[in-house]
Amino acid sequence: MNASDLASSYELVVIGGGPAGLAAAALAAKAGVQTVLFDENPGVGGQIYRGIGTTPVRNRAILGEDYWAGAALASEARASGATIVNGATVWSLDPNRLVGVSISGQARMIQAQRVIVATGSMERPFPIPGWTLPGVMTAGAAQTALKAQGLVPTGRTIIAGCGPLLWLLAAQLLRAGAGIEAILDTTPRINWLKAAMHLPDFALSPYWSKGLALLREVKAKVPVIAAHRIVAHGKDKLAEVVFATGTGERRMTADLLLLHHGVVPNVNLAMAAGVAHRWNGRQLCFEPAVDADFGTSVHGIAVAGDGAGIAGGTAAAERGRIAALAVIQTLKPGATVPNMQMMRQTLAREEMGRAFLDALYQPAPSFRRPVGDTIACRCEEVTAKQVRDTADLGCEGPNQMKAFLRCGMGPCQGRLCGLTITELIAEQRRSTPQEVGYYRLRPPVKPITLAELASLPKTEAERKAVER
Repeated sequence: MNASDLASSYELVVIGGGPAGLAAAALAAKAGVQTVLFDENPGVGGQIYRGIGTTPVRNRAILGEDYWAGAALASEARASGATIVNGATVWSLDPNRLVGVSISGQARMIQAQRVIVATGSMERPFPIPGWTLPGVMTAGAAQTALKAQGLVPTGRTIIAGCGPLLWLLAAQLLRAGAGIEAILDTTPRINWLKAAMHLPDFALSPYWSKGLALLREVKAKVPVIAAHRIVAHGKDKLAEVVFATGTGERRMTADLLLLHHGVVPNVNLAMAAGVAHRWNGRQLCFEPAVDADFGTSVHGIAVAGDGAGIAGGTAAAERGRIAALAVIQTLKPGATVPNMQMMRQTLAREEMGRAFLDALYQPAPSFRRPVGDTIACRCEEVTAKQVRDTADLGCEGPNQMKAFLRCGMGPCQGRLCGLTITELIAEQRRSTPQEVGYYRLRPPVKPITLAELASLPKTEAERKAVER
């Protein structure tokens, strides 16, 4: 679809084609709501179900049955009557629900009566010395390569960090024939004590049996080493990983280091729209303040899925349905819809055990708040020491830090450094992340070309949206 093929307005715009977006679009469209779903990837699925319709991985056991469950969501959305547009970059969303989107180099402004932001999650920054070396990447990037292209790493591979995705990726790579030299587990021992109070709920949740099975599968084939400091070494590319254990320092040669410290909500678009956010002290990230229907502080804009707080793929889909049902009740009150209470009960079951995982896999402060010459902002090559020194000079927050060091002003628009910069400033000023705040985000939230902006139809509303 070309940008010129889009209508100028829709009753509902869904942003993001992961589980929440697919579920929301399908339910709303089936109820008669004029719905368009924008997703910037070549196909729907999001990160969890990436490549669900095109993956070259044909052995279902490699990715696991949870992955293949995404096919039903994608099929339901396609059959619902919703307009699904892939390769669509949403770069602007304002409080009046005017959506800026670019498709194949052409930009359009689309007016929506309601918007559901379902941009999902992203991996937490993992700033260690050497993390910018070729050969060091995130676990999520490796999983994307596996799902979308069927690529399996060769050579000496080390996985480091903590969190459910780390163990899932390790299992998937092993099933696909990859070799893993070691897993460097950075889970702080004290976290087990913090998580213990949530163990009863976790034991009743869907995570319990799946998690134990993954741990057994991986630990039977890969040595797991507790590590509390990790450094990547190499001249032009990764050559060696140095890590500290309880018995001293160890070194391992490596061709690939995969880093992971959990996922956090992708908040950039919602923040740019003026949605109020708050610091989640359990998940150590900013998340939008939402009501029971995932509505936000901005009228007509909802945030569903992991973008509203990390809970996993199945819970994300249920959140998307609840957000869509709220839209249907407003725009199509006579439509036949599923029972809201049953949806809420299903969501509650899916969220059981989340507190245990959040407490257990909370990254250690040393991995979140780097020191010295460790790069904190990759785009602008700003070090942790520069950020700390600037905070000592009186810089109170990330937005003022931009004027000093250009943190958050590169192509990623702060996605790879936002939490790191906030926590560094908070620690240095003996404040809290909530008081320090996050980057002030403005359109374009994603990089677009001047040619794309120039392709916009020249109406007064569209001029104001670009100029604000």
